[in-house]
Amino acid sequence: MIWLTWRQFRVQAASAAAIVAAFAALLVVTGPHMASVFASSAIGTCHGGPDACGAYANDFFDLLIRSDIVGVGGYDMLYMLGLVIILAAPAVIGIFWGAPLIAGELEAGTHYLAWTQSITRTRWLAVKLTLIGLAAIAVTEAMSLMQTWWATPISLAVARGACCTELAMNQFSPLVFAAHGITPIGYAAFAFALGVTVGVLVRRAVLAMALTLAIFAALQVAVPLWVRPHLFPPVHTITTIGSWASVDMQVRPDATFVLTPDGFREPEASVISIDGPLNADGKPFGTFPAACKPGPGSAGSKDAYTAMLRCLDSQGVRIGVTYQPASSYWRFQWTETAIYLFLSLGLLGYCFWRIRRRVS
Repeated sequence: MIWLTWRQFRVQAASAAAIVAAFAALLVVTGPHMASVFASSAIGTCHGGPDACGAYANDFFDLLIRSDIVGVGGYDMLYMLGLVIILAAPAVIGIFWGAPLIAGELEAGTHYLAWTQSITRTRWLAVKLTLIGLAAIAVTEAMSLMQTWWATPISLAVARGACCTELAMNQFSPLVFAAHGITPIGYAAFAFALGVTVGVLVRRAVLAMALTLAIFAALQVAVPLWVRPHLFPPVHTITTIGSWASVDMQVRPDATFVLTPDGFREPEASVISIDGPLNADGKPFGTFPAACKPGPGSAGSKDAYTAMLRCLDSQGVRIGVTYQPASSYWRFQWTETAIYLFLSLGLLGYCFWRIRRRVS
């Protein structure tokens, strides 16, 4: 049965191996150069925290974005390409590996022959699901690990500079979270199980492929927006103005003011919401302090603005922030992966039950 499964799956396996090899070659060719740029840059040797390293990190990202890779663009394009490929891999597996696995047999009528031999339906399905499912997980996680290795300089620069740019996204960002860590294992297993289940239900390969794509895509949008933020309660704290890389301010005609901070100084934290201005007790601060108004002729200067922010800080103006700390990253990774694996086992268990008792 193992030999037969391999014979039927060899084209898909060869295609997946070629894609993984090409992906690996692209990263191996470009990765060492990016690592050398990081090692020779100021951010590569800076360990003084966001205040000391923030500007160096931004310079490093600007350099990577301006770099030209074999005439196709900077490292930002390659970084995004890698994320998109890893995110698309589970969907492709569910569509082309999972959906036709049983639906193709049922649609072509070959199940009448396959299920009347000496091998039972249970063993037939168990061997196919195990071999192809493990291959799906291996392919997806292998690309994830390779991309994580390649992007190590980017991750280090984000952590040291506490900044996010077009290239350097936070580890909790939906694209990065879904492409790194162990979540690709859960996504690949679930997409494959979903495709198999849909194929068992509709018995038409093309229809099963379309439905698998629609359901999986909907879940990949819904989970980051409405499920993941509520897996664990966030942390809420009152921060000083200096806890942010930059703060924009707007003073209204009634002397109330609004602060719009950016670049939370805790590296790799995921900011959920921001409140402010507040006092130390977490209540709205009120009107703009008269002592912090810039003097005549200096209102538009950068130094005056910086001095004004420092004055607000000394007057007790604070900013409330609700966030997930960086230490919660692996807890989210393990929990979300476990959810998808549990759903995968449930779907495959249903397939076993239906094929043994309902499908003929």
